[in-house]
Amino acid sequence: MEKVFINDAYDYAIKMYLKEKHNKEGIKYNSFAVVVIRLLNIIYDELDILTPFQLNDESIFYSNLQKYGYPMENIVDFNNTFLSFYRNENKKDFIKIQKMLIDMYAKKKISLNVSDEEINHFKSLLYTPNAKNPLIASYNFLMADNPNEILDYCNESFENNNKMRIEKAKETLSYDAYETLKISLSDIEQMSAEELESVNKQVYNHFSINENAINKDYLLDKAIDEMKNPKPVYSTGNGYVDILFILAIIATLIMIIFIITLVIA
Repeated sequence: MEKVFINDAYDYAIKMYLKEKHNKEGIKYNSFAVVVIRLLNIIYDELDILTPFQLNDESIFYSNLQKYGYPMENIVDFNNTFLSFYRNENKKDFIKIQKMLIDMYAKKKISLNVSDEEINHFKSLLYTPNAKNPLIASYNFLMADNPNEILDYCNESFENNNKMRIEKAKETLSYDAYETLKISLSDIEQMSAEELESVNKQVYNHFSINENAINKDYLLDKAIDEMKNPKPVYSTGNGYVDILFILAIIATLIMIIFIITLVIA
């Protein structure tokens, strides 16, 4: 008996997607189950969805769906809802599945710089009155009590999503850090979120600090402090050893002076 991938909904939808992907205007290619797979392909990547299916490795599939931070418990809920809709088409699951797909994509938009073209492609496959595909638009009017529910949810989600990304990306480093690259605070204030993120990476690279290190802020402060307050060239880095070293130099100088005094006398 052939093993089912994840559940009957995924197994059917992926197989139908592979069979019908060259028939872009076909009814089955634009059926809800297959459109779910097409949306997942946009959120992640076609290889992220199809490779686990072809290898029949569900662990890779779950790992791929979590790569932008979507929680595992939500993935399980999504899978169960998808299966529920596959077994019995209903309005509740129809709406919930799309909202969860939007939430997945929102996670990606926080993690990556997503192009407007991709965003528009994603939104074009959602079941809204604006859908250009008549099969998608008509099915939305059939299934949704409020035809604009998904469109409104998507717009609100993406608006909040953009605010979160700006707040996250606008985290700045200390002035001393930027000064090492001869960048003024006025320059920093005028930079876009993406430009500032790039400059921060340059600062960490300048001090040979891994930007993903948990203690990167401490390492940066330490590096800047050492740059501003360099230790004497004769310093060993150990205070106790430095004292002994200095005392040894003084003792040597006293001995030399003593010997010179004896010779002169």
